[in-house]
Amino acid sequence: MAGSDRSRALPRVALVSCRALPLGDEDAPALLAACVGAGLDAEWLVWDDPAVDWTSYDLVVIRSTWDYPPRRDDFVAWADSVPRLANPADVIRWNTDKGYLRDLEQAGLPVVPTTWLAPGDDVVLPRSGEYVVKPAVGAGARDTARYQPGHAELAREHARRMLAEGREVMVQPYLAAVDEVGETGLVYFGGRFSHAVRKSALLTGPDPEVVGLYREEEIEPAEPTATERKVAELTLAAVPGGADRLLYARVDLVPDPDGDPIVLEVELTEPSFFLGGAPDAADLFAATIITTLTSRTLG
Repeated sequence: MAGSDRSRALPRVALVSCRALPLGDEDAPALLAACVGAGLDAEWLVWDDPAVDWTSYDLVVIRSTWDYPPRRDDFVAWADSVPRLANPADVIRWNTDKGYLRDLEQAGLPVVPTTWLAPGDDVVLPRSGEYVVKPAVGAGARDTARYQPGHAELAREHARRMLAEGREVMVQPYLAAVDEVGETGLVYFGGRFSHAVRKSALLTGPDPEVVGLYREEEIEPAEPTATERKVAELTLAAVPGGADRLLYARVDLVPDPDGDPIVLEVELTEPSFFLGGAPDAADLFAATIITTLTSRTLG
């Protein structure tokens, strides 16, 4: 059985991906090299591979499991079954349904205003302005599209299709400032800020089709403002159990009509870290894995 040999002296770390990316995403080479350099016996594995003995690993770290949305129940059941999982299974359950935005809003955090549609609901769309229709359970911007008022029938068809599949649907205003300044993604390891990136506008029109696991993004390094840092850190503090439980996190912020940062998404399950634009980030992540292993051993 894969992963059953516990005779090695080095701490064993499973880096978890999906069948379409068995060796991880573009972050994978740097991350694996950093782990090996830090004295970890790390390897890439696929989350739904029945041959893997997850109990044989000192830490199981979810990375690029981007195929989970159509099988979320299976994925969270797998997470529940894995000992020594990072991030913890209850965080994965909370974070893989964007209904967590309701919790953040109730905690007083600024989030993108959202209309929630459940199966059986009438499709209610904004009467003016651009808006976005997307699923509550999704990844890689799949099944996500941007609509103008004249696209109402296309938007209804899009929403009804997802509702008919038993999926909850989100309708959000499209924040025009994203076209000019993009999204800011702030990456944290062990609650410590690592780096930030600027992501260009991803949605250009009403076509929700995506070939592959995700839409391609244009990324560049960014320096977050003090306000963005504050919003991101308050957001992580509001995660169930607090930020101290998180091995990794990415908080995606966009500017509201007044230019103030608001939370678009909190990525605690399988976020890209965009390590290519942050030379020290892979080493920081590997060091955080070691800190996590040490704290669990001492605990």
